[in-house]
Amino acid sequence: MVRLDLFSQMAKVIVYPVSSSTGGGYLKRREKVIRLALKGCANRPFFHVVITNKWRPRDAPPYEQVGTYDPMPNEENQKLLSLNLERIRYWIGRGTTFSSPMEDLLGRIGFLPINPYAQRNAWKLRRAAAKELQEQLEKEKTAEGEKS
Repeated sequence: MVRLDLFSQMAKVIVYPVSSSTGGGYLKRREKVIRLALKGCANRPFFHVVITNKWRPRDAPPYEQVGTYDPMPNEENQKLLSLNLERIRYWIGRGTTFSSPMEDLLGRIGFLPINPYAQRNAWKLRRAAAKELQEQLEKEKTAEGEKS
């Protein structure tokens, strides 16, 4: 049996042991995720944006379909994305997470406050700049050591 504590901002899951007659295991909360399900064919991908269990296969029947995504550019060089943002807000309120491709898509359209792709790119650039600065400092130290 699973009980949700609805008084906290994020729902907490309390797991109770199951009787030994059912295998003696524990019940876990089924984590839901918003992700892309491939529905196209070879050389022509097409995706449904679905709400599904985190541990189910990519193309398993979803709880709900909340949009579509066509990554192939059309005649006007546009990639088409249609979403039911009202239902996505509802599922976010229920504790649903995103897959990384969905985070990128929702960040790029401005649905999420910070685009995760831009945030990851910024961290990579910061690390590269810090590494470059460290290398310059080491070169300066070795040059000063040679002069002395």
